[in-house]
Amino acid sequence: MHIILGKGLKSIHLLIQDAHLTECSLSIFLPLDRGARVQHRAVGRLLDFLEGKEIGADSRLTPQKRIRLKSMLRAVDGHSGGATYREIAESLFGARRVASEPWKTSSLRDTTIRLVRDGLAMVAGGYMDLLRR
Repeated sequence: MHIILGKGLKSIHLLIQDAHLTECSLSIFLPLDRGARVQHRAVGRLLDFLEGKEIGADSRLTPQKRIRLKSMLRAVDGHSGGATYREIAESLFGARRVASEPWKTSSLRDTTIRLVRDGLAMVAGGYMDLLRR
């Protein structure tokens, strides 16, 4: 069973396996592995939510990192759809801004190539590093 508590950045996702929600107490089992600290913080946020406290947004990602991750995913979508780097850059930064300097030496070209490269790495499993922070 997948349960979502809250909305947007202030939401908590629960995956309940082989359990029934009743009036009985629930237990949380956490393996003491590389992700234990992250899981511990998540349990704290869950308890805050269940106690009616304000949980706030997950603070592991800064607003700048969130924006970059979104740009990376948009770049990968374009790349997967067969768009050229220039077309991806125009989608991300606007056609006027891309046309304002020579494409071959453009900093936007370099940024677009990095966004695609880093986005492909995330899609290939690098996103797991985000979960361990």
